[in-house]
Amino acid sequence: MVFTASQIALLINGKVEGNAETAVHSFGKIEEAQNGQLSFLANPKYEEYIYSTNASIIIVNDALELKQPVTHTLIRVNDAYSSFARLLTKYQQIMAQQLVGVQDPSYIAKTASYGENVFIGAFAYLSQNVKVGNNSKIHPGVFLGDDVEVGNNTTLHAGVKVMQGCKVGNNVTIHAGTVIGSDGFGFAPQPDGSFVKVPQIGNVIIEDEVEIGSNSTIDRATIGSTIVKKGAKLDNLIQIAHNVEIGSSSVVAAQAGISGSTKIGKGVMIGGQAGIVGHLNIGDGAKINAQSGVSKDIEPGKAVTGSPAYDYTSALRSQALNRKLPELEKRLKELEQTIKELKG
Repeated sequence: MVFTASQIALLINGKVEGNAETAVHSFGKIEEAQNGQLSFLANPKYEEYIYSTNASIIIVNDALELKQPVTHTLIRVNDAYSSFARLLTKYQQIMAQQLVGVQDPSYIAKTASYGENVFIGAFAYLSQNVKVGNNSKIHPGVFLGDDVEVGNNTTLHAGVKVMQGCKVGNNVTIHAGTVIGSDGFGFAPQPDGSFVKVPQIGNVIIEDEVEIGSNSTIDRATIGSTIVKKGAKLDNLIQIAHNVEIGSSSVVAAQAGISGSTKIGKGVMIGGQAGIVGHLNIGDGAKINAQSGVSKDIEPGKAVTGSPAYDYTSALRSQALNRKLPELEKRLKELEQTIKELKG
């Protein structure tokens, strides 16, 4: 698709500086962009490239003062980074709107239903009583189990599996290979040392405006629901166990694991490869640093790091002290020698 500078400026509430009819057909990084591409400059570190780039249109901050003339068209906005992100979102929406219809071969049960402007890709499987809302995109190879509900404007990328009885809200994006509603890890130990599987009869509820990365797994509840609340963002390769609750607007980075029945509050930030044991309460606004091992409740707003995880500020002080240990050891030996000489 082709857009002119004036059309782009209208979308992001910007002001054109240069030829308003300059047209672009794709996006590019400012240091690599070619003629016919749109780029942006937000970080002053890359300002040198604005004078050498071949990009046709560049989105820049209002406050940018050019050190030399440029030949390309500029669009000035209050915040170049946010405006560029907003433009990408609109572009993605326009492209998604063109993706409509049911591809063959795909399987749609007679009792399944779907709304208007829906896309169902090849080899998708919609089981009994599945409901898919308006404008949703079910990409190739997606499996929707019995009684699954998918809301409006939701995108399930290739190979996503949503198992029976699970519910996915509106404006949700789930990336390729993620599994929603697999069995939780529940086994009862027996006197002879063996384990008996505990049936997992609950479901998973993904609320509105959630995004989940590729190859993540969210297990169904033993009883009740595993819940990812509105606006939460989950990265790739995350394990969410049975009966966990992820609070609204919380973010979880890649390779984190959250054990069963733990409750994550609102606005919590969890770093990559963090591990959280089961049956804990993580307070609203808490921050868990990457690779932390959390074994007890965390108060609202508290930041922790390390394994076992403890107060982040205290950890920084300990690290600073550790770096001084060789010096302190040397001083201690000097004091011991001085004391010996005084006693002698």
